[in-house]
Amino acid sequence: MTDSWPYEAAAVSHDGALADIRLTRDDKSRHLFGRNARRDELGLLDGLDAGFAHADASGARGVLPVLLGSGLGHALAALLGGTAAGADPQTLPVLAVVDREAPILELTGLQSAHAADPRAAWFDDPDPEAVLVAIAALCASSGRVPVPLLLPAYLRLDPGYYGAVARGLQARVGQGATVGQGAATARPDPLAACRYPRFAGDAPRVLLLTSRLFLSGEVVAACGRLGVPCRYAAIGADELDAEAFLARVAADVAAFRPDFILTFNHLGLDREGCLADLLSRLELPLASWFADNPELILGNYVRPFPSHAAAFTWDADAMAFLAGSGCANVFHLPLAADVTRFRPLRQTDPGHPLAARVSFVGNSMLAKTQSRLAHAAPHADLAARFSDIARDFGQSPERSVRAFLASRHPELFPHYLALGGPGRTLAFETAVVWEATRLYRRDCLARAMPFFPTIVGDAGWLTTFADEGQRWRRLPEMAYYDQLPGFYPRSEVNLNVTSRQMKGAVNQRVFDVPACGAFLVTDRQEQMDALFTPGLESAVYSHPDELPDMVRHYLGRPAERRRIAQAARRRVLAEHAYDHRMRTLCAAMRRLFAKG
Repeated sequence: MTDSWPYEAAAVSHDGALADIRLTRDDKSRHLFGRNARRDELGLLDGLDAGFAHADASGARGVLPVLLGSGLGHALAALLGGTAAGADPQTLPVLAVVDREAPILELTGLQSAHAADPRAAWFDDPDPEAVLVAIAALCASSGRVPVPLLLPAYLRLDPGYYGAVARGLQARVGQGATVGQGAATARPDPLAACRYPRFAGDAPRVLLLTSRLFLSGEVVAACGRLGVPCRYAAIGADELDAEAFLARVAADVAAFRPDFILTFNHLGLDREGCLADLLSRLELPLASWFADNPELILGNYVRPFPSHAAAFTWDADAMAFLAGSGCANVFHLPLAADVTRFRPLRQTDPGHPLAARVSFVGNSMLAKTQSRLAHAAPHADLAARFSDIARDFGQSPERSVRAFLASRHPELFPHYLALGGPGRTLAFETAVVWEATRLYRRDCLARAMPFFPTIVGDAGWLTTFADEGQRWRRLPEMAYYDQLPGFYPRSEVNLNVTSRQMKGAVNQRVFDVPACGAFLVTDRQEQMDALFTPGLESAVYSHPDELPDMVRHYLGRPAERRRIAQAARRRVLAEHAYDHRMRTLCAAMRRLFAKG
């Protein structure tokens, strides 16, 4: 039995051609791909030609691509067109296709169109085990190793079926399943296609194991400019069991043949350590770049790091914690700016609706804090002292909430320990950090009220400051990529108030604002002076009480603002673009893990 997703399929056409397929169930629709169907489908094949239909060190003829879902046929056509010359179609299929989605196949016509093509072996038996036995026989006869190429939408349509086939291709075939009477026993290494020389080329190949969110786009674009092959792992957003998830990652590794995997904030690494174990077996290096507090991320991980790993952190103060978490290679790698996106405007209009004398962009942290505190459900005594604890923590140099409570509030520490499981404990620690940030931001912005500031953020600011429209203006949250680059240059003074999750590091705004050629006033962070020359490239306040005089000073001196902003932008272009960070990260990974 499988747990398929019943649906209706409808063609989505563009210029008379099939561009995508809309899948509908219970009046809810999703697409097989999206806007970039061809690119996303062909992305599964990146790097496959490096091991396809060629002899490897073990004597095998190479790999057998197994398409789990035929999609719109882009990957199928590319595989057949790219491999026909390297195989004998009269005796041996060059790829396998597993697809039992009749509504989709009726629209694409792919199975009927290729029914007589000996180069493609089609499988649609409803029993996943029968499909695995048939593919094992095909591999045994050719000495090849199967490489599953899983289209994410198919796993969502029928996870029981396609997930079982994906897992079996990585496990059962490699365990020596005997196929039929008198047939040879196939015993290839199920991960053979994932074992290849690392860092053999001039430029490293980078597989991104992360969602397409913060930092991912910047890194992919930077890699493109540096000539570094880079692609996303097709892990999707669906919930997968451990075996299906590992099979999907292994398929991407076999297809793309990366020199290392890169993730942000350890996204994609499971808490039980299953993926870390797989990467250790493969000796495939992992680079994990932290842009948030790793103590709030790794607290529940059993085995955070594989054997071949390097951790990069935006906060130098977090290096000791990462080393203590079992990572032998820890580096400080600050954030940076996407200077192709954050750049000066050609002209600014003082009457523009976004124009502001003084502005701040950021979350009030009100709803976030309340949500985490509710999840923690602390003892009444701990809850009653919560805001005092958070304020004290924000003003303390201590980075660990646990250590802070033990030393500064020993009378409450037993209530913290009584939170029990890691979920409630982590929720309470996060709530403390966010409440400390909320109070700090409120205190700083209260000092800016004489200048009628513009605050860009969530509705929680309306509760924080009740007199909106009289002393300040609120604008709704802005899209980071599409709107903020056009907002920063229109403010005479951009304010920065750093989150209390970092006691010495700098945040993204320190790079983005000057990249736009705009002027920034920021709070003092210990690591700031190593990035920008004080006074010449930065304007820094040490305490909220300094803000009114500092803002007043710079509002009255536009030439000085312009001089500092231009100097800071020159520094960003010279040292703090994402191209610089990726060049540093790639060099470190090669130095650590290249052999010979």
